This record gives sequence, C-alpha cells and structure tokens, in this order.
Amino acid sequence: MNEAGLIRVLTEPKNALVRQFESLFEMEKCELKFTEDALHKIARRALEKGTGARGLRSIMEQVMLDIMYDLPDKPSGSKILIDEKTVDQGIDPSSFSMPESKSA
Repeated sequence: MNEAGLIRVLTEPKNALVRQFESLFEMEKCELKFTEDALHKIARRALEKGTGARGLRSIMEQVMLDIMYDLPDKPSGSKILIDEKTVDQGIDPSSFSMPESKSA
C-alpha cells in the first residue's frame, strides 16, 4: 500500500481512525482537526516502519497520547489542530479556545 492509500484508510471509512479521535474529542466538547501534512507524516511513518495500515493505530495513539491526557483541562469549545510538527517532533498542537456563546 502506498502513502495515498494509507491516508484513505485514516480518513475515509465509516470507522476511520481520524473520525474515532474526532469523536473522542467531541465528547469533551472540543474540536480536533488534522492538517494534510500531519496525515502524510503519519502515513510515511507507517511506510518507514514497514507496518502499513496495521501500524496506523499505534502511530496515531503515540501522537495523541499526551494531547488526550491534557484534554480534560482544555476549555469547552477548544479547537485543536494537529500539524506535521506535532506528529514529527511531538510539539504541542495549536489550540484555540472559542469564546462561550452568550445567550440572549
């Protein structure tokens, strides 16, 4: 399988890994997004390790472990953007807090 195929595995199926993590973050009232570069980096890492699609879950879990650990402390409505630096170097993802909506 090539890089494009691995990215499809990450994003397209009904139970795709990206969707599973997005759902977990929705439960904490946060929005999770992955950049295209981050998805490419995850796919390349699986190819480099020779694990193919079977290794995608462990790579995703490794990338997301610290982020998920800190998730309960994030303000409700936060948006978290996973980019290539987060995947490659473990740099904290970009996080944006959305202002609470005021009820009229």
